Amino acid sequence: MADTKKNLVIVESPSKAKTIEKYLGSKYRVIASKGHVRDLPKSRIGIDIANDFEPQYINIRGKADDIKALRDAAKDASKIFLATDPDREGEAISWHLATLLGLDPSDANRVEFNEITKGTVQAALKNPRPIDRNLVDAQQARRVLDRLVGYEISPILWKKVRRGLSAGRVQSAALKILCEREEKINAFVPEEYWTIQSILEKGRSKFAARLAEKNGKKYTVTNGEEAAAVVEALKAGAYTVRSYEEKERLKKPFPPYNTSSLQQDASIRLGFTTKRTMNVAQHLYESGLITYMRTDSLRVSDEAKRAALAFIGETYGADYQGNNVYANRKSGVQDAHEAIRPATPGLRPEDLRTTDRDSVKLYTLIWSRFMASQMKAAVYNDGTASIDFVVYGLKAKGSHLLFDGFLKVYSVKSEEDEEKAIPVLTPGETLKLSDVKSEQRFTEPPSRFTEAALVRELEEKGIGRPSTYATIITTLLDRTYVTREKKTLKPTELGFAVTALIEEHFQKSRIVDTAFTAQMEDRLDAIENGADETGKAIPWKDVVRDFYRVFEPEVKAATAEAGRVELAPEFAKNEDGTDMLCDVCGRPMVIRHGRFGDFIACSGYPEGRNTKRIEKKTGVLCPVCGKEIVAKRSKKGKTFYGCSGWPECKQVYWYKPVNEKCPKCGSLLVERGGRGAKRVCSNPECDFKK
Repeated sequence: MADTKKNLVIVESPSKAKTIEKYLGSKYRVIASKGHVRDLPKSRIGIDIANDFEPQYINIRGKADDIKALRDAAKDASKIFLATDPDREGEAISWHLATLLGLDPSDANRVEFNEITKGTVQAALKNPRPIDRNLVDAQQARRVLDRLVGYEISPILWKKVRRGLSAGRVQSAALKILCEREEKINAFVPEEYWTIQSILEKGRSKFAARLAEKNGKKYTVTNGEEAAAVVEALKAGAYTVRSYEEKERLKKPFPPYNTSSLQQDASIRLGFTTKRTMNVAQHLYESGLITYMRTDSLRVSDEAKRAALAFIGETYGADYQGNNVYANRKSGVQDAHEAIRPATPGLRPEDLRTTDRDSVKLYTLIWSRFMASQMKAAVYNDGTASIDFVVYGLKAKGSHLLFDGFLKVYSVKSEEDEEKAIPVLTPGETLKLSDVKSEQRFTEPPSRFTEAALVRELEEKGIGRPSTYATIITTLLDRTYVTREKKTLKPTELGFAVTALIEEHFQKSRIVDTAFTAQMEDRLDAIENGADETGKAIPWKDVVRDFYRVFEPEVKAATAEAGRVELAPEFAKNEDGTDMLCDVCGRPMVIRHGRFGDFIACSGYPEGRNTKRIEKKTGVLCPVCGKEIVAKRSKKGKTFYGCSGWPECKQVYWYKPVNEKCPKCGSLLVERGGRGAKRVCSNPECDFKK
C-alpha cells in the first residue's frame, strides 16, 4: 500500500500558509503556528536567576487548540519543515516548535525564504538546514534582558509613580531621547534676524538675489531698524555681476528600502504610523507581493536587478537603465536578507488584484523606490552668481532639470531642485533693480520628533532594531508617556517623571543611556554572529550575567530609597480608569474601544488577551436573586440586560427593565424602543401595556 503521509510545512500566519500551499503539490500540507507557541509566563518573571538565568518557558495559555492541531498534524507527517519567518524571532519560534513536537534541532528541518514566490519556496524546501542556535540564543538574550528590566523596574514605577506603568530596555532609552529634545525646546530662546532680497532684472527675466555679505564678510541683519536702513541703501545705486558659474549636478537615486527607511518614508509620504506600515507590509509579504520586510540590508539579488532593468528598458528606454551599487552605511549589518522590494519587479501597482487601499499605497511606494534605485541619476543645470552693490554682496542661484532619470517613477522635492533658473550672466555687467524685499524672522527651536524622525534617530544611534520600532512607539503612546501633537511626539509630565526616576536610580546599569543601549545591541549581534569583532565567542548568558550584576543592586536600592512622585491630577489616576487587575497575569485591566463599544482588557495585550464586558448599572434589582440588573453587549454587539449574578443567575431581558412591576402579573416592566418609549410587561404571556 502506498504511503499516504504528507510532508508538513509549518509557518507563522494562516494567510502565509494559504499562499504557500498554492505553490506546493498534493504531497505537502501547510499549517500555521499563529506566532509563538511557547514563551515566558506572564504571571511571574519566568527566569530562574539562581540557576544562571535559565528561562522557564511554558506553552502559551489560550493556544491549547493550536498546539493540539500542530501535534496531530506532526503525527501524520512524513517529514516536517519549519518555515517560520527568516529572522531571530522566527528562528526562536522554530526552536520552540521543535521542542514542542519532539524534533531534533540539529536535523535539517529548518527552511527559510526571503520572498514567497513559487520558485523561492520550492528551492528552500530542497535545501533545509539545522536550526541556527546562534540566532536562537540572540533572541533568548534579548527576551531575558527585556523581561528582567520590565518585570523588575515596573513594580517600582507602580509603587513610586502610578499603577499600570512599564519600563523597557529600549523603550526607556527612546523615551529619554524624546524628553531631552523637549527640554531643548523649552530652554530655547529665539533670536531675531531679517532676510533681504533684491529683485533684479536682465531683459525680460527677473530673479532674486539674497543679501549675504558686507565689506566682504558674512552679514546678518538682526533688527528692524538695521533692516530698514539696508533696504533704503540697496535702492540707490548700480548692481554689478562679480561672477557667474554653471555646472551640471547629478541627483542620485535612493537605495531600495530597508525596514527603517520604509517606516520613515511611509510616515512622510503616506501619513502611516510605524505600526500601520509594518502591518500592511506583513500582509504584502504573506501575499507573495514583496520580499521580507524586516531587514537592515540594501542588497538586491542579481535576478531581481536583471528583471528590474529589463522592465525599465522596455517601459522607459535604455537611457534610464542604471548600474547602481548600494552599500550599507553601518558596519555589522545583518545581510542575510535582501532589501525590501517587489517579489516580481514587473508587477506594476496598477496590476495588483486587491482593493485594499493601504496595500496598494504601500506596494506603490515600495515598487517605485525599488525601480528608481535601478535607474540613472537625474541631471540638473545649476547656475550661481555673486553680485556686488557698493559695500554689500548678494548671492543668486537657480536650477533647471535636464534629464529626469529616476524621478520618472519616484518624485523627490528639495529646495535646490525647485529654485527657479536664473538668466545667464556675464561678469562685469550691470543689472537693473526692480524691488527690494525684507522679512523679519526668528531662529526656530529644534523640532519635536515625528515618528519618522524618531525611527531615524533610533537607527542612527543603533538603539533597538527597526522591526521593534513600531511596538516601542505604540507602547509609549499607550502608556501616555508621550502624546501625538500635530503628527509629532511630545513627552508628557508622566513621561518626564518616569525618565527622571529611572535616570536617577539606574545610573550604573545605564537603562536610559542611548550609547549603552547601542552597545548592548552590538553584543546581541555578536551572539547572533557567533563571535565579536575580535573573534571571541559570546555566550548569551554571559551578556545577561554582566548586566544583572550591576542592575540587581540598583533595583534593591530604588525599591527602598526612591521617593513618591507627585503628578498632576490628569496623570495621577490609573491610565485604565479601573481598579481591576487581570485575573490571569495580575496586570491592570484597561478600558479599550472596539467596534461594539468600550470593553475592559488586560494591559499586557497582545500577550495578555483577557477581556471583560463593561457592565452599566440600571438601578433595577433582579426579581430572582435580588442582585442588580446591568446592561451588557452580546458577541454581535446587541445590548441586553442581565443579572450581575451571572452565571449563577441567568435572568435576562432584551429591553431595558424599570423599577416598576406589572399590575396584572407582578413581573418587571420594560421599555420598548421607538418614539415615546412604551412600558410593557416583560412576561411574554402577559399583554399589559402602559
